[in-house]
Amino acid sequence: MTIDKSLRTRKGIVRARNVLTRAERIEKLMQQDRWTAEDGPFCLPKVRVYKIVVKKKKKKKGEEETAAAGAAPAAASTTAKTKKK
Repeated sequence: MTIDKSLRTRKGIVRARNVLTRAERIEKLMQQDRWTAEDGPFCLPKVRVYKIVVKKKKKKKGEEETAAAGAAPAAASTTAKTKKK
């Protein structure tokens, strides 16, 4: 049975994976000094996978004031146009 075109994803897997390959697990364990070549590649201990969350940067006080000052003259010009009518 085939999947309907409307149900297919175009980009494939975009989300973060929660399962590592054996090679990736061995690399992580070696970095943590929890695995050596003598241990063998089978029956590896669990390795935690951290999700990376990117937070938005907060604006500084100086940037907020300049943004507000830039918006204020634009608002004043629109009120001046409406008063002329």
